Amino acid sequence: MNIRSLFFSKPVVGVYLVAALASAYLLWQYKGGDSAAQKYQLAPAKIGDVTRTVAANGTLNPVVLVNVGTQVSGTVMKLHVDFNDRVTKGQKLLELDPALLSAQVRQDQANLNAARAALELAQANEARGHMLLQQEYIAKQDFETALEARKAAEAQVAQVKALLDKDRTNLNYSIIRSPVSGVVVNRAVDLGQTVAASFQTPTLFQIAQDLGKMQIDSSFAEADIGTIRVGQPVQFSVDAFPNRSFSAAVKQVRLNPTTQQNVVTYDVVVAVDNPEHILMPGMTAYVNVQVAQRKQVLLVPNAALRFRPEDAAGAAMRAKTPESKAEGIRGTVYVLQQSQLQAIPLRTGISDGRFTEVLSGAIKEGDELVTGAASGSTPSAGQGTMRVRMF
Repeated sequence: MNIRSLFFSKPVVGVYLVAALASAYLLWQYKGGDSAAQKYQLAPAKIGDVTRTVAANGTLNPVVLVNVGTQVSGTVMKLHVDFNDRVTKGQKLLELDPALLSAQVRQDQANLNAARAALELAQANEARGHMLLQQEYIAKQDFETALEARKAAEAQVAQVKALLDKDRTNLNYSIIRSPVSGVVVNRAVDLGQTVAASFQTPTLFQIAQDLGKMQIDSSFAEADIGTIRVGQPVQFSVDAFPNRSFSAAVKQVRLNPTTQQNVVTYDVVVAVDNPEHILMPGMTAYVNVQVAQRKQVLLVPNAALRFRPEDAAGAAMRAKTPESKAEGIRGTVYVLQQSQLQAIPLRTGISDGRFTEVLSGAIKEGDELVTGAASGSTPSAGQGTMRVRMF
């Protein structure tokens, strides 16, 4: 058998014919044809609910956190409470060594007794002088001197008595009592430690009045603060319970700004109910404030709004997109019509990061929207060259 007869034999011709047909079909499919939809990822427009949130981090704190200090100096002699202890208003927390303060009170008492004795003598001299003045045995000037001595003795008694009251008060201050009912969340002193009350009162204990009611102190960027209002619902989570979401509400938007490295933030206080007492002071909270919500509206995937054709025809299509005068933010989605991309202008509302509300536009529920190119395809028209090796 020669080469010519081998080349044109029926089996070889059949192989070449099949390869040619397959190549033609693939080329037709690549250029468009009826399989254009396979070049793109599609997702439908749908009716549903959408919620817009703004996020920030914050710290859980008690609503009322009282710092208990001391007004007198001394050495810690007795500790009556410890961390996590529940206390009532007026309960003893700590006692300082009262030795010096007690000695000062005793000294003041002795001074008061001496002043009272001096007053009694001055009063007697005044009475005697008054009698002698009436009998003209002394001059009026001598009587006035006795009168002045009596008044000075009275003033001395009042002064010493005030000093005694002050030192008695300081002695009472050596016993530190709880100003509120609550839970001890921090104890800053130990037995035998010396505390000094100078210009700034030292903090001995921190007492949370009620851990069943807490708050989150969070910082929101100025771009988000305009949408936050008192009473808006809040969802937050903490690292201690990563699979659980907690509900709360905005309690206060503080007007005082904080500026760090030219970034302006505002404090937002979130009220939190903690009936199980599982949320602890100092926990980091990841806060999401619900600033807007729409129910049963037309939604499009955000990926459809982000999709843009990359070829020249797509650029021309975008340039010819008609302007819409409706309210909202302008956007464009693409659908397939007769195997060709068709741009549809929209006006959009709020978004939750995955779906966006449609305010106006020529789409309806169930319309298939292009969200991207299919894996491994090249959707741009006129790009690429397909080569098929015959053997």
